[in-house]
Amino acid sequence: MSTSAVHSLWTTAAEPISKIDTPKIEYGQLSPVLIIVGAAVVGVLIEAAVPRKTRYYAQVFVAVVALVAAFAAVVALAAGGYATTKSGIAAMGAIAVDGPALYLQGTILLAGLVGLFTFAERRLDPEAHGNRVDSFAAQAASVPGSDSEKAAVKAGFTTTEVFPLLMFAVAGMLVFPAANDLLTLFIALEVLSLPLYLMCALARRKRLMSQEAAVKYFLLGAFASAFTLFGIAMLYGYAGSVSYATIAQVVDGTVPDVNPALADTMGNDALLLIGSAMIVMGLLFKVGAVPFHMWTPDVYQGAPTPVTGFMAAATKVAAFGALLRLLYVVLPGLRWDWRPVMWGVAIVTMLGGAIIAITQTDIKRLLAYSSIAHAGFILAGVIATTPDGVSSVLFYLAAYSFVTIGAFAVVTLVRDAGGEATHLSNWAGLGRRSPLVAAVFAVFLLAFAGIPLTSGFAGKFAVFKAAAEGGAAPLVVVGVISSAIAAFFYIRVIVLMFFSEPRPEGPTVAVPSPLTMTAIGVGVAVTLVLGVAPQYFLDLANQASVFVR
Repeated sequence: MSTSAVHSLWTTAAEPISKIDTPKIEYGQLSPVLIIVGAAVVGVLIEAAVPRKTRYYAQVFVAVVALVAAFAAVVALAAGGYATTKSGIAAMGAIAVDGPALYLQGTILLAGLVGLFTFAERRLDPEAHGNRVDSFAAQAASVPGSDSEKAAVKAGFTTTEVFPLLMFAVAGMLVFPAANDLLTLFIALEVLSLPLYLMCALARRKRLMSQEAAVKYFLLGAFASAFTLFGIAMLYGYAGSVSYATIAQVVDGTVPDVNPALADTMGNDALLLIGSAMIVMGLLFKVGAVPFHMWTPDVYQGAPTPVTGFMAAATKVAAFGALLRLLYVVLPGLRWDWRPVMWGVAIVTMLGGAIIAITQTDIKRLLAYSSIAHAGFILAGVIATTPDGVSSVLFYLAAYSFVTIGAFAVVTLVRDAGGEATHLSNWAGLGRRSPLVAAVFAVFLLAFAGIPLTSGFAGKFAVFKAAAEGGAAPLVVVGVISSAIAAFFYIRVIVLMFFSEPRPEGPTVAVPSPLTMTAIGVGVAVTLVLGVAPQYFLDLANQASVFVR
């Protein structure tokens, strides 16, 4: 065959390309995310250009301004009707701007702001070589205990990179529950996870433990991400699209025009079921549900406590938001397949978290297992598959996140010569040494236990009521039993603080700066307000509970 004939084969086979549409981006509707990404980039530039002495102040200023501005943007969008009548899909189908997305974004931004205050705290440790120190390693790149680390501490270096890392994590968390196609979901998952892996390794004290926690989190997180990506590939093979709406139509059998190339795979339920299971598995890993919870206690214990508090609160909010959207928007047609599995996961998560927490002797590990039990309680609301189920989960997430950050902020205050004193025996008699700190921690523990007049009670009541009305009454029974088991170990800590003799060589309670006081104060205020007068916030969650499709 002559070369010209071959050439004509290549040139005539292709269809003439129609012109590519210019992307249409709704900058106003995406403003919360854009503000945070902008602040993260500015934070990186500050690290490069600003002198070391002033970096900390510049980073904190930029981060606070960005979080407040982004929250204002969320409120403005909600007030402009984007949570209800004007809700729609932005960024060419990539991101949903609707009630649940805006509500969760607002919660994440507030949690990020309160978490930022604990990151910026510099008065808890005694000054080293005349310099104030924070919770993070002086120089992350130096080997623990090496000469270079000692030199960095002596020179008064601080790892101010945590602020742009925090901003990138928040940016990923804002996109995660609002993602409207599977690729956006995956990119958001990576953007929120990678900064967290790094921040977990940056503790100033107990650095080896901190680095071990980060490696565990990174390896298990990489596994979970791989499962998620494999699931996305399978769902794409099944439906021929990564868009949530298209996949939902293919699952329901209401897709208008079937591509002949896809007609064969659309009947292949194995692709659909395995793909969905893998994506849900990745999301359950992020919320810390049993049996994907193995990273939680080690990472919570090893990471710097401000990072643990932020991660425990904000990651749960983002991941449950993404899980709700996936199950309610993409897979409602598969409800009879995923509900029984979620029943099982919720039951073992509630019971597993509550029972194993009883055996813990470290306060951070105890709070980690408590967070696993809470993931089970929230799953009960997810299983309800009713509008009340969505609103109860939204309310619970908002209530839970502030209690969690507040509780971990209190943990940073109880210190001995080696840094934070997290062993439970050190907390004996704390109520006599420092009655105010012990009383505040008791309020948080009672909220975790779900005692009336705290936000924890209002949240649990809403979730269990939704589950019962959604036909999951046995789940509520298991939930109440798990709550009773959990109440035992929360109240045990309260008894230890107030009714035990303080140890003579016991820890001291550091006096924090106004930053940590604000974080703890906000936690207490939210806990009491949502407990005593939850109706306004329940109504708000109710209005924000309709997903756009």
